[in-house]
Amino acid sequence: MSTFLGVPMGAAYHLVFGLVTVLSPLFGGLAAAAAIVLFTMAVRLFLAPLSYRAMKGMDSQAKLAPKVRELRHRHSGQPEALQSALAALYRAEGTSVFAGCLPLLVQWPFFSVMYLVFRSPVIGGIHNALLGHELFGAPLGSYLLSGAGVFSIHGAVFAGLFLVLAGIAWMAARRTRALTATAGGAAPAALTRFIPYLTVLFAAFVPLASGLYLATTTAWTLGEREVLRRLSQRRAALA
Repeated sequence: MSTFLGVPMGAAYHLVFGLVTVLSPLFGGLAAAAAIVLFTMAVRLFLAPLSYRAMKGMDSQAKLAPKVRELRHRHSGQPEALQSALAALYRAEGTSVFAGCLPLLVQWPFFSVMYLVFRSPVIGGIHNALLGHELFGAPLGSYLLSGAGVFSIHGAVFAGLFLVLAGIAWMAARRTRALTATAGGAAPAALTRFIPYLTVLFAAFVPLASGLYLATTTAWTLGEREVLRRLSQRRAALA
């Protein structure tokens, strides 16, 4: 393991292990799972200012959707002219097509570290004690196909995780459709509606601990956007 990866892994391991120690009297055998959830929430709280900027960018994109469609129609068959017109439009509105992606990009290293922590038997020269912790009988370092099988307690835990992720994805897709309709835009394409559900597919190929991170961060995103949007609307009403 390189020093570049070893340092953040070691820091994350000791932080999560410390949280497990603190939470054990309250959560018992679920302390490690609770520590992962708390760790994820701390990461998202740290990234809250970026999330606010991203939300403003996404709102701006939704409002610009009719103008974007008009430009695409006007410059059909003229890709260079279309790109120039879109760049000028986004520049005039103080936003960009990538405005909503920043929190996801910044958060990716945290997810990667969590993934590596729960697939490494040794971290910083010491045994990884976190791998011995479970969630309702399924090891946090296990994968969907590495346990006793789909029709087992192990499989049931993963199935529950997938249901949670699918429910969050459904609510996110529904919220996106509602916001698009409010902004007067066209209905999202089928691929756009499907994208939120990719978290379910992704969770099938990462350790259970990483799946918990995914569920927590996607739920946080959904709630955070709703809270920030309501606060923004309240400020606009008072202005």
